[in-house]
Amino acid sequence: MAVSLTITEATKDALLATLSWQMECGVDEALLDSPPQAGDQPLRLSDFTKADAAPQNQPVPKTQMMKNQEMATQEMAKVSTEIPYHKAATSHSRQDLSSITDLVALRDAMASFEGCELKRTASNLVFADGNAQAKIMLIGEAPGRDEDKAGLPFVGRAGQLLDQMLACVGLDRTSVYITNILPWRPPGNRTPTSEEIAMMRPFLEKHIEIVAPDIIVAVGGTSAKALLDTTTGIMRLRGKITDYQTGFGNKIPLLPCLHPAYLLRSPQHKKMAFSDLITLKRHTDQA
Repeated sequence: MAVSLTITEATKDALLATLSWQMECGVDEALLDSPPQAGDQPLRLSDFTKADAAPQNQPVPKTQMMKNQEMATQEMAKVSTEIPYHKAATSHSRQDLSSITDLVALRDAMASFEGCELKRTASNLVFADGNAQAKIMLIGEAPGRDEDKAGLPFVGRAGQLLDQMLACVGLDRTSVYITNILPWRPPGNRTPTSEEIAMMRPFLEKHIEIVAPDIIVAVGGTSAKALLDTTTGIMRLRGKITDYQTGFGNKIPLLPCLHPAYLLRSPQHKKMAFSDLITLKRHTDQA
């Protein structure tokens, strides 16, 4: 497996963090004999072929395998009991947001919305981060404790890992736009309910409409299932680009990927996440 980056301005710590992430993903080959120089044309990940060989994963300890199997069984058990998101009741119609045409107005509308109980237990509204002009829109699940304090998405340990992941394919927060399904932290970082997601869906659809990305990256199972209106688990959804049907009649390519928080708990799956990032890079290069 191989990867190349165009280096502009990066600190030593950032480079070391990126190198560590690449090593964990199985990158073991340099594409250039020397670092790229100013003015060099970057290599495109889309130029790589499936013939690129990757080292075999280290054997997973038996106890870890049993834990993974148990988690998979629990995930499958949820499928039959989860409520499809389109069937959950909403308390805010799309027509209520029809006059909103910019992100400032959308944020104000979300801040003044009183229909979601999560607002009463959260410290801050977590709206978005990154470049609103970017063509890649990352949509996570909901803020955690660190995000609730800072008022920004993905700033805790999972956010730091996300930054490393993006750096591996030459991206950062100036080249992507980041938001969540929900703008308020669920108490105890619990998983959002179908009703909460459905309640805030009109805001999310308006958010996507205003940003108008070329591709959406659904970060984590909750985000992917909500956007695709499915109960299929993230392990079956990840890595495959499909169409997201917008609330305003268009289709946008959508790529589900594993959540950084999950990768912190299950680092043996980082190689899967790296593969998903390469899929994203290939798509954006070919667009």
